[in-house]
Amino acid sequence: MKARLFGPAIVLMLTAAAPSASAADNVDAQQSPGFGSPDAVENQLEDDAASTGSATGVNLTESWFGWKAGLQEKHGFGFGVDYSTVLMKADKQGLGGVDSGTGGMVRLFGAWELVGRGTPNSGAFVWKVENRHKYGTIPPADLQFELGGIGLVEPPFSDQGGRVTNCYWRQRLGEGKVTLVGGFVDVTDFYDVFALASPWTGFLNFAFSTGTTTAFLPNDATLGVGAGAMLSEKIYVIGSLANAWSDPRVPFKGIETFGDGEYFKSLEIGLTPGHERIYFDNTHLSFWHVDESSLAGTPGGWGLNIQYVRYLNKKWMPFVRAGYADEGGSLMETSVSAGFGYQATGSGDLLGFAGNWGQPNASTWGSDLEDQYTVELFYRLQLTEQLAITPDVQLLINPPNNPDHDSIWMYGIRARLAL
Repeated sequence: MKARLFGPAIVLMLTAAAPSASAADNVDAQQSPGFGSPDAVENQLEDDAASTGSATGVNLTESWFGWKAGLQEKHGFGFGVDYSTVLMKADKQGLGGVDSGTGGMVRLFGAWELVGRGTPNSGAFVWKVENRHKYGTIPPADLQFELGGIGLVEPPFSDQGGRVTNCYWRQRLGEGKVTLVGGFVDVTDFYDVFALASPWTGFLNFAFSTGTTTAFLPNDATLGVGAGAMLSEKIYVIGSLANAWSDPRVPFKGIETFGDGEYFKSLEIGLTPGHERIYFDNTHLSFWHVDESSLAGTPGGWGLNIQYVRYLNKKWMPFVRAGYADEGGSLMETSVSAGFGYQATGSGDLLGFAGNWGQPNASTWGSDLEDQYTVELFYRLQLTEQLAITPDVQLLINPPNNPDHDSIWMYGIRARLAL
């Protein structure tokens, strides 16, 4: 049995084998430790296939997942599909008279292990394609800006339409303790990773996600390379180099611009009590730098992100995360988030609560803007083995670009069906 509590992942992971993720168990039951985004393709596949505790105990697709498991075991080919939808509504109208954002997303993703299948030093082709669409006037990703806030609610839920998110090769070396990736990557799969940051299963507000709103992050499907390694029993390092600009709708244009010298670079050094606990008990310092980029529209800059997270009593995950940016086009110059996740043993449900303070980046928004505060509470109800419903409430205090309102409440619900 495996621990889905906060879903360990795999892109640039530092493990001896693929990490596991299942709802009903604990970190000690993991087959192997991992580090990376809970949304990285290979880990998402394992997470969706795992048996989880649910409110109804219903599993309508057991034979489907059994067939997929056989396909992966025999041919090394794993794939998944999911559909997610988000509805967010505010108690006040935005600057353009809009008070809600709605949208959906269908994703098809997979990994084909073509080299060294079943061994620690395997190699795989990893891919993900999506269609992101809105239902109403604006998608959820635009709502916080519409309300005069600085930040994003459910950043992936835009109206970009068809796009590519991942298309890369993943290779493990050194008995799995070193991982290399190269191709069209999503840097949020391996930069400043946080277990509760997944916009599909964790917090909805970007203040509690990668970079804590203080990092410049290239778009998905950016052409780049990365590497990660365990340096000792307790110390690991991850680094990357990628295009600062990308357009997932036309990813191969990134090949034309890769030699222009407009890059995003990152380096992370982390400490964990032990290799088997790297994902759940982790302290790290992450550094990023972005060149001035005419294509990405960034002035150039750098920043730091830090994280302290612990997994206590196999139920609680308290965390503190912070970031600082010196220009670079980030949303915030300084930001601090703190909160917790809670999941009872044997349950697929997840409770999350957190608060954030952010100081707007003057180089991005201009000077003399008020600090912004964000509070979020969500409860993910694992209704069936495949369907999760997540009610969510957020409080936005001092939205910097809307001085007419001291506070705005946002209410929402998210649903995800995984097959």
